[in-house]
Amino acid sequence: MDLTAQEKHPPSIMIVDDTPANLELLAEMLYIKGYRVVQFPNGATALAAAKKNPPDLILLDIMMPEMDGFEVCRLLKLEKNLEEVPVIFISALDDATNKVKAFSRGGVDYVTKPFQESEVYARVETHLKLHRALSELERHNHHLEDLVREKVREISEAQMATNLALAKLTECRDYETGKHIERVQSFCKILAEELQRQSKDEGIIDEAFIENIFLAAPLHDIGKVGIPDKVLLKPGSLSPEEFEIMKRHVDIGVATLQSLKDNYPENPFIQMTIDITKYHHEKWNGAGYPCGIAGESIPLSARIMAVADVYDALRSARPYKESLSHQKSCEIILSERGRHFDPKVIDAFSTVKDAFEKIFDASDALFRS
Repeated sequence: MDLTAQEKHPPSIMIVDDTPANLELLAEMLYIKGYRVVQFPNGATALAAAKKNPPDLILLDIMMPEMDGFEVCRLLKLEKNLEEVPVIFISALDDATNKVKAFSRGGVDYVTKPFQESEVYARVETHLKLHRALSELERHNHHLEDLVREKVREISEAQMATNLALAKLTECRDYETGKHIERVQSFCKILAEELQRQSKDEGIIDEAFIENIFLAAPLHDIGKVGIPDKVLLKPGSLSPEEFEIMKRHVDIGVATLQSLKDNYPENPFIQMTIDITKYHHEKWNGAGYPCGIAGESIPLSARIMAVADVYDALRSARPYKESLSHQKSCEIILSERGRHFDPKVIDAFSTVKDAFEKIFDASDALFRS
């Protein structure tokens, strides 16, 4: 983190953990990076201190006597001056149930013990940047009538900052995820533009839709930050039980994004991000997950993402499978018209599939260079 602009007022971080060794370790790590750090061994004293001097971010243990981290976070979010402070849970509990519960209580992230310094730094910095961006957006909202044009620009920048900051969390788990994010972002935009051309008289897609899907696409798998490494990074096919764990990334992602939705309920970008995250594994014939919905009940943005995501998955090599050629990948996707995929989206894909090939091959060549 570049502290040159913040030397006089570095971000303050509160650490709450009943284990002295954990407090000392985290505090030392963060002191080195120039943060102001306060430490508390229990939730009650931490709550009282936060009410008097709200920190910029809180690292919160779950398993503590008298008041666990879930309850501490719930009470924090009831305080007007603390409800927007980002809370990152730190815990030895590695199951998806507790991670989902942490997000539902208002947490923005989850770090599993024993933690790695690089992971803690990346997540702390990401959420401080995101918090600053959202706080800035909120301050400008108070002057909306006088700053309409400026507000449009600020919203666009805040959306991009939110997008990239959250997407970075998945990229730090798996380097290839970064390339996948960039490719599907372009695929979705190309598909949306072609659908706009093919349905120009129907007014289904406008320029705002195209911009929002381009910005929202990188967040489609944000929930994978909550999936254990042994499943997410397994160098082989998943067992049925592991696949059920992997499927939970949808719920984790939606829970992560819902706090943004609660703050900005009318924001179409946030709504599209949630739609893509929740529904891009649904299938046109209703055989997908997590809801098993079918046809046009699936949001259009998610139907577009489904094609982009599958194409990239087919073309990408993995430890447990070889990459498929562009031609073979297209054959598979076109054969799923009306089953896995929306027929209209497949018709658009058929028109622009050569552009998909160019994007993937260029990205792959850059990755190998």
